[in-house]
Amino acid sequence: MPNRRTFLHGLSASALAGAFPLKAATGSPRNRLCFFSKHLQGLSFDDIASVAAEVGVDGIEAPIRPKGHIEPERVPDELPKFVEALKKQGLEMTILTSGITEVSAEQHTESVLRTAAQLGIKRFRMGVTKYDLKQPIWPQLEAAKPKIKDLVALSRELGIQPLFQNHSGKDYMGAPVWDVYSMMRDYPPGQFSFAFDILHATVEGGLSWPLHFQLVSDHIGAAYLKDFKWVGRKIETCPLGEGQVNPAYGKMLMESGYQGPISLHVEYLKGDAKDPAVLKSFRDAHQRDLGVVREWLAQK
Repeated sequence: MPNRRTFLHGLSASALAGAFPLKAATGSPRNRLCFFSKHLQGLSFDDIASVAAEVGVDGIEAPIRPKGHIEPERVPDELPKFVEALKKQGLEMTILTSGITEVSAEQHTESVLRTAAQLGIKRFRMGVTKYDLKQPIWPQLEAAKPKIKDLVALSRELGIQPLFQNHSGKDYMGAPVWDVYSMMRDYPPGQFSFAFDILHATVEGGLSWPLHFQLVSDHIGAAYLKDFKWVGRKIETCPLGEGQVNPAYGKMLMESGYQGPISLHVEYLKGDAKDPAVLKSFRDAHQRDLGVVREWLAQK
């Protein structure tokens, strides 16, 4: 499989630097770029790393959860191999996407997070939590607070940051954004923040997505870029820039001074990544969507 150098051969170094500045003018780290690798399920760690290197990102956001690249109970043995495969390509695991919602033996919480932190992984995305719509909502939110407190405390001890992704849907905690933020605001951003998902914020907020963004802008630990179209009453993910997500979000994000990672999600991709033709189409899709990312982040 071609390596990073092969892919970059025909590209201008100055163009890449302008598109994805790894350092701000002050020399501080800024906006590491990664993509969510769920669609590469079934590939070896080395092949996943090679795809990421070819398309020119800094790392990946990897599903390390039940039915993900690595099952939670296998993390101590397998995660070091995955991280090493990325390092050989000059890459990082920017975000570990977990199924963790609390500190528990069942979720292998401490084992997963301790291993990740020891390997230099700085942040993990939490698993989803749903409301019981047959019960009052506020008491359920109150009941979540002790679990969040314990998880934040363990994460702080280990040196890894928990991220909560806002989803869309009738029963997802975090869909309205304000509910989770009412708990999150009790913690410094470095201890507990959003993986802010502009697709889901747009689905739930419609024209008011800027309010969602402004509300939580002091607690964004990762920014997710992806797009969708309405198909009747359902949403269908699509290539970035072809759907309902407003390109103005990129400008708003940059003007806010956000310096965290940006994760591209290409959930519209279908097929078996082990098929060479499918994998080629996946690489083409990455490159197309990354071009849109460049345009959105470079707006004046």
